[in-house]
Amino acid sequence: MKIIKTTQDDFSQVFQSICNRGRVDGKKVVVKVMEILDSIQQGGNQAVLQQVAMFDNWQPSDVEDLRISFDSCKNAYEKLDSIDKKALHQAYDRIYAFHSKQKAKSWLDFEDNGNILGQKITPVERAGLYIPGGKAFYPSSLLMNAIPAIVAGVDEIVVCSPTPNNAPNSLYLAALYLCGIKEAYKIGGAGAIGMMAYGTENIKKVDVITGPGNIFVATAKKMVFGDVMIDMVAGPSEIVVIADKSADARSVANDLLAQAEHDEMASAILLTDSKELSQEVQEILMQTLPTLQRESIAATSLKDRGVIILCRDIKECLNLSNTLAPEHLELLIANPLEMLARIKHSGAIFIGPYAPEAMGDYIAGPNHTLPTGGSARFFSPLSVEHFMKKSSIIYLSKEGFEDLASSCERLAEIEGLGAHKNSISVRRK
Repeated sequence: MKIIKTTQDDFSQVFQSICNRGRVDGKKVVVKVMEILDSIQQGGNQAVLQQVAMFDNWQPSDVEDLRISFDSCKNAYEKLDSIDKKALHQAYDRIYAFHSKQKAKSWLDFEDNGNILGQKITPVERAGLYIPGGKAFYPSSLLMNAIPAIVAGVDEIVVCSPTPNNAPNSLYLAALYLCGIKEAYKIGGAGAIGMMAYGTENIKKVDVITGPGNIFVATAKKMVFGDVMIDMVAGPSEIVVIADKSADARSVANDLLAQAEHDEMASAILLTDSKELSQEVQEILMQTLPTLQRESIAATSLKDRGVIILCRDIKECLNLSNTLAPEHLELLIANPLEMLARIKHSGAIFIGPYAPEAMGDYIAGPNHTLPTGGSARFFSPLSVEHFMKKSSIIYLSKEGFEDLASSCERLAEIEGLGAHKNSISVRRK
């Protein structure tokens, strides 16, 4: 993992390449994804079955073969040992409690002249959740996507996840049961996004699609946006750790590795003003890597997309972090709460030595489906709001109408919309 300094002559150029970490040449991907989406729109069930056969190493004979039975989920849950069951329930309860605080309420405002203005908030009817499952299974991602939908009050929740060799993970099945999910399918990639967005002969389309995935999933979500709502376009996972000399180097190194083991394209970045810490972290990384089960993945990530940036001071660290707008940000510095106001862009902020990013991945409570690649500048974490929609409410009394009519007529006249003006005028007469 290389160390660079903000004082070196080519730093601006090097840092710009780090800022561009989320950009990929997706022209070939777009073409391929378009083919998949078109095939599902035209071919329905048969196209979906072909996608599974092509990518997941098994041949379903009917779309019903893709459906995960609720009984199998219940059996998996009942077979959990007490430790796994406790962990799953504790995560569920904490995630539910956090997201319950996000639920907005409808409201009405009564004006003195009798007008009533307001906002009606209702859940979407049908939500599609994409849960990654290629290199590993992620029951935690299921909880993070399903619970906000449950809190929102969504009637129908559909889950899709790739299932290589037709072998679902038992903890994933148990999580489906815990969440009460009765419609889940063994399909992943762009095919799953197309199936949820457009529906087939047997499967209804959804209203919103949420969840992370690879470049094919992200591209597919981007392309179906408009036919359905999406949460965000998320890329490879990433972390920025801001640490000073007070930080524990072993904690810093392991937090960087925790991100790097996700994927070869994951980014782990350390910003520090301590030369000694940077060198110590680098040494610990080399010592720890060989002990990891996913050593090869983490090593590639650190080599290709990991970096330690030695800054002049913590203020410069914070400025660079705001430019990066990372998915995850850890503040391992003295008096971190005092620096919180300086953070402008980050998907999630982890404060102090006992809030490692891994806690956020599983059990702290806030959602771990977060914007990546600098998109935290304008996207927010997955929340209950992603599963709800708002309708404006407008009631005008006769008095209230007359108070506004002449101004409304004039505005319509300015824009040259005569019928708009007339719809006001006929009521005045």
